[in-house]
Amino acid sequence: MSNMNVSLRQLRAFIAVAAEQNFTRAADKLDLSQSSVSTLVHELEANLGLRLFDRHTRLLRITQAGAELLPLMKKAVSDIDSVILSSNELKTLGRGRVSIAASSVQAALLLPRFIKQFCIEYPDVKVELYDVAEHEVPKMVCSGEVDFGIGTESGNRLDLAAHLLSADAFVVVMRADHALARKRELRWQDLVDVPLIGPRQGNPIRERLDRALATEGIVLSRTHEAYLPLTMVGMVEAGLGIAVMSTAVTKLATGLGLVTRTLTNPVIKREVSLLFHADRSLSPTAQRFRDSLVRNKLEMSQD
Repeated sequence: MSNMNVSLRQLRAFIAVAAEQNFTRAADKLDLSQSSVSTLVHELEANLGLRLFDRHTRLLRITQAGAELLPLMKKAVSDIDSVILSSNELKTLGRGRVSIAASSVQAALLLPRFIKQFCIEYPDVKVELYDVAEHEVPKMVCSGEVDFGIGTESGNRLDLAAHLLSADAFVVVMRADHALARKRELRWQDLVDVPLIGPRQGNPIRERLDRALATEGIVLSRTHEAYLPLTMVGMVEAGLGIAVMSTAVTKLATGLGLVTRTLTNPVIKREVSLLFHADRSLSPTAQRFRDSLVRNKLEMSQD
């Protein structure tokens, strides 16, 4: 038994002969020669150590052992056919699943329209979107919880790879009645000693910003901290201070009656990247989603 080498072709030949009760008709059905089908059945019998058919001059009859094995072999072939079909559907995106993690702003304002277009093209593919805090995105990608993420790459993880999608400039978000709102353009130096609302320590956007400002000798202090951009915008609207955020929140901020001003001297941008595990391969479905996202570079969601 340990040397048994039953092939799918042998099983198909046996099932066809059992159905036709004739080697020639079975051969026609399988588009093989009669001798090939006969050989396959003989090989199967040898592998199993069982006679599957009683052969007479003008009569072919399945044996009791063959009759008992027939439904099992049909199910085995059917299961294998299902696996082959499923793999073909995955290759052609007939169905499948894609999972992506993104910060709440990217998840709410940038990705939905892209996901909608992708689902129109591939209606049987399920796209799972996880809206999380910015610092959670790389963790979920590295742990394998999601196929990839949209976020800022901190550069301190060797198992994380990044593909740049876009770059957002930093802006000040504030109430229209704030003193700084009267200025058409703000410098980073204008924010020193001003009560600021910002992300907590460990947030990759904050880390990138603080490093860039440190080279200019500028240090910002946060009076209030929060994990989610929506919370920060709400705190600004309530009059707790002003926030330094990326241009991605502009639509949300203006919708609440707040104003934004670009920060200059220097102009600092937050990079938005597609994050994926450096050593883990993607499914064909996830690859197509990734390629479409990279090709569009989120432009369709930012126009």
